[in-house]
Amino acid sequence: MTDEVKAEEGVLYQLKTRGPQTAAQVAKRLGVTPMAVRQHLYRLADAGEVAFTDERRKVGRPARIWRLTEAATSRFPNSHGDLTIEIISAVRSAFGEAGMERLLAERTRRQLDDYRKRLRGAGKSLAARVQVLAAIRREQGYMAECWKTLDGAMLLAENHCPICAAAATCQGLCREELNLFREVLGPRTRIERIDHILTGARRCAYRIESAPAGKSG
Repeated sequence: MTDEVKAEEGVLYQLKTRGPQTAAQVAKRLGVTPMAVRQHLYRLADAGEVAFTDERRKVGRPARIWRLTEAATSRFPNSHGDLTIEIISAVRSAFGEAGMERLLAERTRRQLDDYRKRLRGAGKSLAARVQVLAAIRREQGYMAECWKTLDGAMLLAENHCPICAAAATCQGLCREELNLFREVLGPRTRIERIDHILTGARRCAYRIESAPAGKSG
């Protein structure tokens, strides 16, 4: 991989994980000059992977805000989307929706076993457990990160969905992933999905907080 390609991927990564922003904002995070970032952005724009809008400000010149386009998704892992969609269609055709539900339940069971093993040494702290969960999801291509919010809750953000094509065809996958998080983090945890890629958000995000006994969800 050339230095040029690495630099472009760094720019794309910032737009993917932080959303639309100016060249100056990208440059600050990468530790390079805004001019260098603009050169990469215009090359990426020529390739159709980024686009911009000029936003008027109260003072000074309009701010040029850069964002990713659909064409840029090929730069990020997709877990063999076309093949997965074909398999989902075949399962539905052969076994119906009941068979699809059994398949999803078995996938979740296997994930749950694996996740629980990984979280076994994380301790009882919710923050520590969410950090391990984020690490697992990063390894699986979700570009996950987590942090504590001002009110003490944890926010788990997944900036990429490597199974997005399959999830659009079988939304039970999204339901099961939410169930997976609830199971692995325990009964005294409340989890709410606050952003969802399939509804047009740039990421999937979950608000996670401790809940009194009997009030998880």
